[in-house]
Amino acid sequence: MRRILMPILTLIFAVIFFSRCTDDKSSSGETDDQSASAFDLNEARGIIQEKTKRFTEAHILKDTAYLNNIVSNDARYFPPNSEIVVGKEAIALLNTEWVNYEIQEFTEETITFYGNEDYLIDEGTYFLRFGEDGVTDRGKYINIWTKVNGDWKICSNIWNTSLPLSMMDEEK
Repeated sequence: MRRILMPILTLIFAVIFFSRCTDDKSSSGETDDQSASAFDLNEARGIIQEKTKRFTEAHILKDTAYLNNIVSNDARYFPPNSEIVVGKEAIALLNTEWVNYEIQEFTEETITFYGNEDYLIDEGTYFLRFGEDGVTDRGKYINIWTKVNGDWKICSNIWNTSLPLSMMDEEK
């Protein structure tokens, strides 16, 4: 009797144990539909690439409305050779200054892109040509994006030149 009872009890225990460990969806309230709509990094990258294209074009077109609305209310910009600029209003002033540099060409190229449903990080390089003399600058940037009311917004942006300061002075 013992020989028959032990395997049956072991089998019952194993079924109970593994059924509790392998599928916690029912106790968490998650359904198969919810897990099917998981975060898609490639889709997010496409959205950010389009926003980045509009961002660079907005500088050329002096579209400060777009530039001011692509940032979160508490965004932080870290411009080169300057203090940190915090908040949408302060960044709006910075945007006005930047578009007045008469930007003729501005591109950003993503090198690395990663993140999750809360934050996306876009690291890359930029090229900028501006002013009456067509001064050029090449550098690198990091944009951190966060979702605000279902829309991706820049919450942190840092950029700086890759050119030696002496070269920038010579190009002027």
